[in-house]
Amino acid sequence: MDDLILIGLAGFFASFVDGALGMGFGATSSTLLLGAGLSPAAVSTTVNLAKVVTGVAAAVSHWRFRNIHPSLVIRLGLSGCAGALIGVGLLSVVSGAALKPLMAVLLTLVGLRILFRFSRRVAAKPESTNGAEDSPKLDKDGMPMFSQRGLTLIGVLGGVTNGLIGAWGPVVTPALLHRGVPPRYAIGTANTSEVAVAAASVVVLISSIGAGTFDVRVVAAMLGGGVLAAPVAAWVIRFVPARPMGIATAGLLLVTNTRELCTWSGLEGERVFFYAAAAALVGLAALAPRLFPTWTARPQVTR
Repeated sequence: MDDLILIGLAGFFASFVDGALGMGFGATSSTLLLGAGLSPAAVSTTVNLAKVVTGVAAAVSHWRFRNIHPSLVIRLGLSGCAGALIGVGLLSVVSGAALKPLMAVLLTLVGLRILFRFSRRVAAKPESTNGAEDSPKLDKDGMPMFSQRGLTLIGVLGGVTNGLIGAWGPVVTPALLHRGVPPRYAIGTANTSEVAVAAASVVVLISSIGAGTFDVRVVAAMLGGGVLAAPVAAWVIRFVPARPMGIATAGLLLVTNTRELCTWSGLEGERVFFYAAAAALVGLAALAPRLFPTWTARPQVTR
């Protein structure tokens, strides 16, 4: 019972982070479940099952509000499913003990990615000469135009990390934003395509490793915690800016997985130095707008 309560809390915290930041459910929940002693295969199956259930509702909402780019959803979904096969394949052929260090490395990289993403101030929306928000260029189907370079590779990489640790958003969403996809389409498209990738991960995991890779009670506990967190996150985000939330989440990922990496590499005696380095990175990210005002500056408003 105590374990289920801890897993429910993990689901609550992961869903809270995801609701506040638009990313981080897989990375946060994987970190907490691995720390609770679940095997890598059980963690991936549990996280992806939870993401399928919660993701369907999110995808329907994004579709109703026209926040998705249909052709991009298909492209990312197909390439993501291919990547998920690779990630799940590793889980099925490599022992859990050997995979834990790899997953800790991936989660550390995801933590660094989130830290970099939120080290910069939230950009102000540029305005046009008449004060209205500039509209993106549209294609013949009325969808926004953006750079198509490397989108298939992004989907494959996101699928690999999703199959291993349930992390899709921190890989795909920032990449879409970097290529000029408007935020509403980037988030809506990433969340919608994630449902297909998570479903593919679950199907392959259960068919290749067996239904014993997950416990229905564990999934139910995580979903219960996640459902409770959703309205809380929606309320808190009105008062707590996304930037400190993102930095705090990245700090949690770095500190938690530093412990795993130090244990694996035999550097437990030097653990305090790695913790100090993680704390220094978090502090640097928090102070980045003051230390590097040019790099973190908001875009100028066009008059």
